[in-house]
Amino acid sequence: MGRVKIKKKSTFIDMTAMSDVTVLLLTFFMLTSTFVKPEPVKVNVPGSVSEIKIPETNILQILIAQDGKVFMSLDKQGDLEQLLGAMGQEYGVQFSAEETKKFMVASTFGVPMKNMKAFLAQPEEKQTELLKSPDAGIPTDSLNNEFKAWMRNARAINKDLRIAIKADATTPYSTIKDVMNSLQDLHENRYNLITTLKTTSEE
Repeated sequence: MGRVKIKKKSTFIDMTAMSDVTVLLLTFFMLTSTFVKPEPVKVNVPGSVSEIKIPETNILQILIAQDGKVFMSLDKQGDLEQLLGAMGQEYGVQFSAEETKKFMVASTFGVPMKNMKAFLAQPEEKQTELLKSPDAGIPTDSLNNEFKAWMRNARAINKDLRIAIKADATTPYSTIKDVMNSLQDLHENRYNLITTLKTTSEE
């Protein structure tokens, strides 16, 4: 008796639903993701066992480079606009609307006030180079502690700011101590230290 031939059916699968899900996921990740701001110097933070996450808003980050230079960044453009105006008023420097706009979009700032207008006059690429120069960094010494002025005005503008210190593992302790002493003078005794999670092999 001969075999009965079974008619093969089409294996077509409708991928419309899968495409819709892919587009929705892509849109979700694009809208909820936060971009990492470029930093003027590379910092290798020390390791720790702490797993406390720093909030993503109302953050004032203090970046301390390996050579001791201090930089700062804020996450809200409105705060940056008011901060530059307050610092200009305190140091007698008048900033134009164009200079203020450039400062508002800067990811990180860190030059002495006497050089701020010249810094803001440069294009973004040149600003990045200037932040890597020997003259860059916010002064923190006792004779000219502009860092304390930046902190005081930033706190006056936004009382909900969370302070986070990101220092290189090889940064001299004296520099970090100067920053912490300035914070203590302003009664800022609560701040976060940004570290990497230490693994078992590193202990």
